[in-house]
Amino acid sequence: MTSAIAHAFNPPQLEAANLLNLVIVDDERAVRDVCREVAQSLGFNTMVAESAEHIYRLLDSQAVDVVLLDLKLPGAGGLEALHKIKQRRPDAEVVVVTGYATVQSAVQAMKNGAYDYVTKPFTIDELKLLLERVATHLRMKTENRMLREKIKSKLGFGSIVGRAPEMEKLYRMIAKAALSNHPVLILGESGTGKEMVARSIHFSGPFRDKPFIPVDCGSLVPTLIESELFGYVKGAFTGAMQAKEGLLAMAEGGTVFLDEIGELPIDLQAKLLRAIQEKEIRQVGSTRRTTINVRILAATNRDLETAVAQGTFRRDLYFRLNVLNLRIPALRERRQDIPVLAAYFLERMARDFGQERTLSDDAMKVLLAYDWPGNVRELENCLQRACAMNSALVIQVVDLPSALNGGNGHSLVETDSSAKIIPISEMERKTILNTITQLNGDKLLAARLLGIGKTTLYRKLKEYDFQA
Repeated sequence: MTSAIAHAFNPPQLEAANLLNLVIVDDERAVRDVCREVAQSLGFNTMVAESAEHIYRLLDSQAVDVVLLDLKLPGAGGLEALHKIKQRRPDAEVVVVTGYATVQSAVQAMKNGAYDYVTKPFTIDELKLLLERVATHLRMKTENRMLREKIKSKLGFGSIVGRAPEMEKLYRMIAKAALSNHPVLILGESGTGKEMVARSIHFSGPFRDKPFIPVDCGSLVPTLIESELFGYVKGAFTGAMQAKEGLLAMAEGGTVFLDEIGELPIDLQAKLLRAIQEKEIRQVGSTRRTTINVRILAATNRDLETAVAQGTFRRDLYFRLNVLNLRIPALRERRQDIPVLAAYFLERMARDFGQERTLSDDAMKVLLAYDWPGNVRELENCLQRACAMNSALVIQVVDLPSALNGGNGHSLVETDSSAKIIPISEMERKTILNTITQLNGDKLLAARLLGIGKTTLYRKLKEYDFQA
């Protein structure tokens, strides 16, 4: 009988059920054999018990995730057995088996902690669906526990460092976002780590083994954005010698991260909205539409609500992306994380360069007092420069950029100290332009040294009408 069932019912093993230990507790051998065949075909590691005493011995010696428990056992009653099982293994899920005449007992069992019940006689499909459901439930419980452990880790969440209350709130939002498939809009100033948050959402979720494709909307040439996102067919335009798959198609089953989404041209916003809503794309030069299955994460340092009011960002796309909203606090809003971040960066640099560095107390006070307009990226850059410019094992105030220590240090950027009060925007402009001038126009190096993204730098230069 059992071999016939195995041949007739031979589905692929559930990934969720792999390595889960299931015990079948029933005094009827035929029932035990059928349940074991079905459970094994789904990927469960199965054991059998003929009585309540037998299951108790198993629980005391084996790790058990699921118990399939007949409520009508000889000797001890099923409800009593359920109570003792939950005492021994509180995290185990118990599925009770009952006859039609004792459904009331099954309802009582669920009140006492059972996960679900199935009534005799049951079909193979009924049992299969129930076991699939409990396996998925256990997988989600495990993932939630792992996410909570990440939140409670020493430094932060995954590769994100910080233990300030504002960051704890962010970690909880990341954990929730990771287990859904909704679009997420990540807001934060330049240098706060928006892509790191996007990666944490993707790699903490159930699609972590699928592609994660980052797209910097601000750095793409406007005339090429459409072909980059959607792909193109051979001959679609001059130079299209062969077809190319777009980034949205490359991320099939995974995540596309649209960084600086606010920089996307208005006509491309409409096409992106259609792709998200319809879950399909059309390559440049093609008339055929292709179905896609990707999750969209977007980030910006701009105020999109203002952009919507000004007509530079589509309202419908804004609402489509803003299903979940995560705001990353600026570093000046969580100064208590600066020592932790500094220690983390210095430790990482020690691994890379083979020399351990520490900060003097005075240097740490300077770091804590500074407002960090470039946020975490600027802090990392500051420490890299301090290590590069001095071989001493202890970083002193004099080793820090003059922008931090009031001019008593080395810096590529000179500040104007003659004026008593200088607007922040003017100081920012002078700092950026002076840096680029001293670096002979090397914008990429300037962006790294200033601790800002290249997209932000190019946007600032456009505002200043800088010609180079």
